[in-house]
Amino acid sequence: MTKPKEPDPFEQGLALFNAGRFFECHEVWEALWKRASGADRLFYQGLIQAAVAILHAERGNLRGAASTYAKARAKLDALSGEYMGIAIDGFRDALARFFAQALAGAGELPPRPKICRGK
Repeated sequence: MTKPKEPDPFEQGLALFNAGRFFECHEVWEALWKRASGADRLFYQGLIQAAVAILHAERGNLRGAASTYAKARAKLDALSGEYMGIAIDGFRDALARFFAQALAGAGELPPRPKICRGK
Protein backbone atom coordinates (compact mmCIF):
# COMPACT_ATOMS: atom_id res chain seq x y z
CA MET A 1 0.00 0.00 0.00
CA THR A 2 1.45 3.36 -0.98
CA LYS A 3 1.39 6.32 1.27
CA PRO A 4 -0.65 9.29 -0.04
CA LYS A 5 1.54 12.06 -1.42
CA GLU A 6 1.81 15.09 0.83
CA PRO A 7 0.58 18.29 -0.81
CA ASP A 8 3.36 20.55 -2.07
CA PRO A 9 3.22 23.70 0.11
CA PHE A 10 4.30 25.96 -2.76
CA GLU A 11 1.51 24.63 -4.99
CA GLN A 12 -0.93 24.80 -2.10
CA GLY A 13 0.00 28.47 -1.57
CA LEU A 14 -0.48 29.21 -5.28
CA ALA A 15 -3.94 27.65 -5.24
CA LEU A 16 -4.89 29.62 -2.13
CA PHE A 17 -3.59 32.89 -3.60
CA ASN A 18 -5.49 32.39 -6.84
CA ALA A 19 -8.62 31.55 -4.87
CA GLY A 20 -8.36 34.89 -3.06
CA ARG A 21 -7.42 33.30 0.25
CA PHE A 22 -4.51 35.65 0.88
CA PHE A 23 -4.11 35.09 4.62
CA GLU A 24 -3.99 31.32 4.23
CA CYS A 25 -1.46 31.40 1.38
CA HIS A 26 0.72 33.73 3.44
CA GLU A 27 0.70 31.18 6.27
CA VAL A 28 1.64 28.29 3.94
CA TRP A 29 4.43 30.21 2.20
CA GLU A 30 5.86 31.52 5.47
CA ALA A 31 6.96 28.02 6.42
CA LEU A 32 8.82 27.76 3.08
CA TRP A 33 10.33 31.22 3.47
CA LYS A 34 11.77 30.38 6.89
CA ARG A 35 13.72 27.45 5.41
CA ALA A 36 14.77 29.14 2.16
CA SER A 37 17.90 31.11 1.35
CA GLY A 38 19.19 33.38 -1.39
CA ALA A 39 16.90 34.27 -4.28
CA ASP A 40 14.32 31.67 -3.20
CA ARG A 41 13.97 33.42 0.16
CA LEU A 42 13.43 36.80 -1.51
CA PHE A 43 10.95 35.24 -3.94
CA TYR A 44 8.84 33.76 -1.14
CA GLN A 45 9.03 36.99 0.81
CA GLY A 46 7.86 38.94 -2.24
CA LEU A 47 4.91 36.59 -2.72
CA ILE A 48 3.99 36.80 0.97
CA GLN A 49 4.21 40.59 0.97
CA ALA A 50 2.08 40.78 -2.19
CA ALA A 51 -0.61 38.69 -0.48
CA VAL A 52 -0.47 40.81 2.68
CA ALA A 53 -0.62 44.03 0.64
CA ILE A 54 -3.81 42.80 -1.05
CA LEU A 55 -5.25 41.94 2.38
CA HIS A 56 -4.51 45.49 3.57
CA ALA A 57 -6.26 46.89 0.48
CA GLU A 58 -9.29 44.65 1.09
CA ARG A 59 -9.49 45.87 4.67
CA GLY A 60 -9.32 49.53 3.61
CA ASN A 61 -5.79 50.09 4.95
CA LEU A 62 -4.41 51.84 1.87
CA ARG A 63 -1.32 53.11 3.69
CA GLY A 64 -0.42 49.57 4.76
CA ALA A 65 -1.24 48.27 1.27
CA ALA A 66 1.06 50.81 -0.38
CA SER A 67 3.92 50.20 2.04
CA THR A 68 3.74 46.41 1.85
CA TYR A 69 3.28 46.44 -1.93
CA ALA A 70 6.44 48.57 -2.26
CA LYS A 71 8.36 45.95 -0.28
CA ALA A 72 6.95 43.12 -2.40
CA ARG A 73 7.71 44.97 -5.61
CA ALA A 74 11.34 45.55 -4.58
CA LYS A 75 11.82 41.81 -4.11
CA LEU A 76 9.92 40.74 -7.23
CA ASP A 77 11.65 43.41 -9.36
CA ALA A 78 14.93 41.58 -8.76
CA LEU A 79 13.52 38.64 -10.74
CA SER A 80 12.46 38.48 -14.36
CA GLY A 81 11.01 36.07 -16.84
CA GLU A 82 10.10 32.89 -15.05
CA TYR A 83 11.05 31.89 -11.51
CA MET A 84 10.11 28.57 -9.94
CA GLY A 85 7.68 28.06 -12.80
CA ILE A 86 5.91 31.39 -12.24
CA ALA A 87 5.61 34.06 -14.94
CA ILE A 88 7.14 36.82 -12.79
CA ASP A 89 6.85 39.63 -15.34
CA GLY A 90 3.14 39.00 -15.83
CA PHE A 91 2.54 38.74 -12.08
CA ARG A 92 4.39 42.01 -11.44
CA ASP A 93 2.30 43.70 -14.16
CA ALA A 94 -0.94 42.34 -12.67
CA LEU A 95 0.07 43.60 -9.21
CA ALA A 96 0.95 47.03 -10.62
CA ARG A 97 -2.45 47.34 -12.33
CA PHE A 98 -4.28 46.19 -9.19
CA PHE A 99 -2.47 48.60 -6.87
CA ALA A 100 -2.68 51.55 -9.28
CA GLN A 101 -6.46 51.26 -9.09
CA ALA A 102 -6.72 50.15 -5.46
CA LEU A 103 -4.50 52.90 -4.11
CA ALA A 104 -6.38 55.55 -6.08
CA GLY A 105 -9.19 54.91 -3.58
CA ALA A 106 -11.91 55.09 -6.21
CA GLY A 107 -14.35 52.81 -4.43
CA GLU A 108 -14.59 49.12 -5.20
CA LEU A 109 -11.34 47.19 -5.59
CA PRO A 110 -10.45 45.79 -9.01
CA PRO A 111 -10.27 42.03 -9.60
CA ARG A 112 -7.46 40.47 -7.61
CA PRO A 113 -4.27 39.52 -9.49
CA LYS A 114 -3.60 35.86 -10.24
CA ILE A 115 -0.31 34.01 -10.35
CA CYS A 116 0.21 32.28 -13.69
CA ARG A 117 2.63 29.60 -14.75
CA GLY A 118 5.37 30.38 -17.21
CA LYS A 119 5.45 28.71 -20.58
